Amino acid sequence: MNCLRVAASRAIASAAVVRPAAASAAALSVRNHSTFDTSDYQSPFASAGKKETTRIPDFSKYKGGNAGTNKLFGYFMVGTMGVLSAAGAKATIQDFLVNMSASADVLAMAKVEVDLSAIPEGKNVIIKWRGKPVFIRHRTPDEIEEANAVKIESLRDPQSDSDRVKQPEWLIMLGICTHLGCVPIGEAGDYGGWFCPCHGSHYDISGRIRRGPAPLNLEIPEYE
Repeated sequence: MNCLRVAASRAIASAAVVRPAAASAAALSVRNHSTFDTSDYQSPFASAGKKETTRIPDFSKYKGGNAGTNKLFGYFMVGTMGVLSAAGAKATIQDFLVNMSASADVLAMAKVEVDLSAIPEGKNVIIKWRGKPVFIRHRTPDEIEEANAVKIESLRDPQSDSDRVKQPEWLIMLGICTHLGCVPIGEAGDYGGWFCPCHGSHYDISGRIRRGPAPLNLEIPEYE
């Protein structure tokens, strides 16, 4: 049993010898690595505990005169857009009005001049105005007296003769029957004025409806 102890002791001793040798190798290895250049090496814990400072950009160059320039540029752009918009709107309105205005042929028919001295007393003349017939009657003094003698309250469409003429001797009317738009015949009918043969409407010497289906007197246009 003593031998066994010795052997065990020797084994432990040899193991104890081996450990320092391994440690020496490790130490040698560390010493060998320490020969490299570590001047650029910085520990990750080097900045621990230090207070960091934040650098704030300098915005002073954006103040002062530059701000005024930016506002002036903005005003200029707004004014330019306003002028362009107004010009566009004006052009659009002008084009619309030109398209809506009457053509040359329509304007030519809008005004008709008639030489009244060429119309003898007691006669009718028919002219065309805006595609419609116009009756012009040079009335005699007897016809004027007859027109004024009619009682207005007895008329279907009450109207005095003086309200239908500017000068008593000249009666100017649209030659369209107020019933269905037919053209009456002059110097005919029961009242010596105009007669519509389509449905039997009779008008007197002042163009007022006296008998038949027509509801209104013959229309008086604007004239000079």
